[in-house]
Amino acid sequence: MERIVHAEVQNYYGEVLQSTDDLKTSACCSAEALPEYLGAALARVHDEVRARYYGCGLVLPEALGGTSVLDLGCGAGRDVYTLAQLVGPDGFVVGVDMTPEQLAVARRHEAWHVERFGYRQSNVEFIDGTIERLDETGLADERFDIIVSNCVINLAMDKQAVLDQAWRLLRPGGELYFADIYSDRRIPAELTNDPVLYGECLSGALYWNDFLTLARRAGFVDPRLVTDRPVSVDDPELADKVGAIRFFSATCRLFKLPELEPGHEDYGQSVTYLGTAPHYPEALPFDKQHAFATGVATPVCGNTWHMLAGSRLSGFFDRSEGPRVHVGAFGEAGQGLPFDVEAASSRTGCCG
Repeated sequence: MERIVHAEVQNYYGEVLQSTDDLKTSACCSAEALPEYLGAALARVHDEVRARYYGCGLVLPEALGGTSVLDLGCGAGRDVYTLAQLVGPDGFVVGVDMTPEQLAVARRHEAWHVERFGYRQSNVEFIDGTIERLDETGLADERFDIIVSNCVINLAMDKQAVLDQAWRLLRPGGELYFADIYSDRRIPAELTNDPVLYGECLSGALYWNDFLTLARRAGFVDPRLVTDRPVSVDDPELADKVGAIRFFSATCRLFKLPELEPGHEDYGQSVTYLGTAPHYPEALPFDKQHAFATGVATPVCGNTWHMLAGSRLSGFFDRSEGPRVHVGAFGEAGQGLPFDVEAASSRTGCCG
């Protein structure tokens, strides 16, 4: 079954889809507003490469200068060539994809992009391979600072293997930053065998709670949601097939940090953004709950403190000292506890 589905996905992205106009849903169409510098970087990518874009979000995180990046399911290379500008000539970007037609487009324009960016040599590489079997690509352990993926992990037959390999390939403190499609329930088996629904990134979508389980099993203890939006199924035939199932495009960031805890715990810590990350002088977006304003001391849970202290973002923050006395769950008193907090304050002793 795995070989059949892989072949069908390759055919869908290599032969059926020739441009974004051929898509039947909004799953593989990003609706996010771009910061000016990202819009400028995307505009410098070759027209043919941009026309073969099937991503569902923005996989261009902050502070990429000089980093090593891996793009899982890079397709024709739109994100690779955008990232190549953001990492600069001292950084490097590797793209992996299993569709020959897509990789042919990406490789055909490599020299064109070197000249367009004004680099002395290319800082990208494209590798044939499936993202479930990255161990067969020859990529070394802990090679990358960042791994990105744009609406591709949902197409993988073995999503646990993808997350396990991402953990292996990331350096300590590295980040998996990816956009994908999620569902509000588990997809029925009969729909997962539909090649069009699968190719449109719907029937391979993960139920959100199942994604959290797989991520934590791989070592990514505290996945953070960055942005999300509902996905419309505009084709009547496909809409009839999926029925009441709802789909969402979401971008998440996951850090390779063994210090993270399952819960958001309060150690009385805070961070202050210095305003020094390139292109973000006033505030640095982090996840759906946090956008750190410059110069403002912000209380954070222990996990957020470790994410900012142990990653490439460290130099952009002043931080309070490391973990101190634990004072419970982060947020309002009693958050995350099953107990009646208000009643507890009026009782005493073991039988109060």
